[in-house]
Amino acid sequence: MTNTSHTSRNRSIATAAIHAGQEPDPTTGAVVVPLYQTSTFKQDGVGGRRNGYEYSRSGNPTRNAFDAQLAAVEGAKYAASLSSGLAAIDVLLRSTLTPGSSVLLGNDVYGGTYRLMHQVFALWGVTVDVIDITDQAAVSEALAGKAYDYIWVETPSNPLLRVTDIAFTAAAAHAHGTKVVVDNTFASPALQHPLDDGADVVVYSTTKYIGGHSDLVGGAIVTNDADIYEKVTFLQNAAGAVPGPFDSWLAIRGLKTLDVRVQRHSANALAIAQYLEANPAIDRVYYPGLESDEGHEIAARQMHGGFGGVVSATLKTGEQSAKDFVGATKIFALAESLGGVESLIEHPAAMTHSSVAGTALAVPSNLVRLSVGIENVEDLIADLDQAFAAVAK
Repeated sequence: MTNTSHTSRNRSIATAAIHAGQEPDPTTGAVVVPLYQTSTFKQDGVGGRRNGYEYSRSGNPTRNAFDAQLAAVEGAKYAASLSSGLAAIDVLLRSTLTPGSSVLLGNDVYGGTYRLMHQVFALWGVTVDVIDITDQAAVSEALAGKAYDYIWVETPSNPLLRVTDIAFTAAAAHAHGTKVVVDNTFASPALQHPLDDGADVVVYSTTKYIGGHSDLVGGAIVTNDADIYEKVTFLQNAAGAVPGPFDSWLAIRGLKTLDVRVQRHSANALAIAQYLEANPAIDRVYYPGLESDEGHEIAARQMHGGFGGVVSATLKTGEQSAKDFVGATKIFALAESLGGVESLIEHPAAMTHSSVAGTALAVPSNLVRLSVGIENVEDLIADLDQAFAAVAK
């Protein structure tokens, strides 16, 4: 069963997200893709797979509808959804790398990505080199000095919201025969299109903005490269890292409203970033939507319609104050993850990035990360006001 869409993004994202892969059910006319909650499919005689379906690990109509929908939104030929964002990274790397391969990794990425590469793939014989991926001179020097299979880019990065110029990185990498993977989770396909800028592969944690409601765990790999897609889907089936039908159905539902949700996330986040930038308790705010941010110029060129819903900031009063602050909010829930309609707050050094403590990827101990939801922004700012007041007592 194939999970492809050969339709380029010739419609707006909002329209493609609602209609691509969403043909009304031929039996009932239902306008919502049915939830095919089944593990297996009756065959019309031995080997007679009806419409190509035999077993839900190999293919499921609900999952395939999401894959077609995501590929259309991304303007890509191929999309494959997996059981989590880390499963997507794992399957991509295992299916396309071998012992002796090398990956050039940014020094500000999700802690789980670094843990997987450094503690699992490094033991398998894959070299992982860490540099400042936003430093174009450093990237060029690294590529000139060593052959890499992939440059791994997060932009905006997690948790410091650093911005990498995708077009420059892709051109530099391709000149040395290196492919570029962009983790586009923070921006989502509503704001940024790495394949259009020259990236070879895009990965997502669909748990985040694509799902959008904190009620599913999933991941995806999107590409125009037929060889990569074939290898990925072979291992996806062979190893079984597939999402269940219900998670796929939830992802379809989430992707339909992505465009309008991300507009609200972005507007709220910019207002909160500006509020934090003016707050005397804050040392520094990390958000590419601020004109003062070092990545703003590239982000303004590379992102379209907003700068995302994640804001990070450091507190002048240190680590304990940061921990007290994230525990004092009432609307912002103290929780890991991001991209849901509700606002979340966390202390990365002790939570999402604890696995990189003591490494080149360690994050400031006084850093807090806010996933700004779509609530009323005045209510959110009032919540932060009372949290600052509680910490100051």
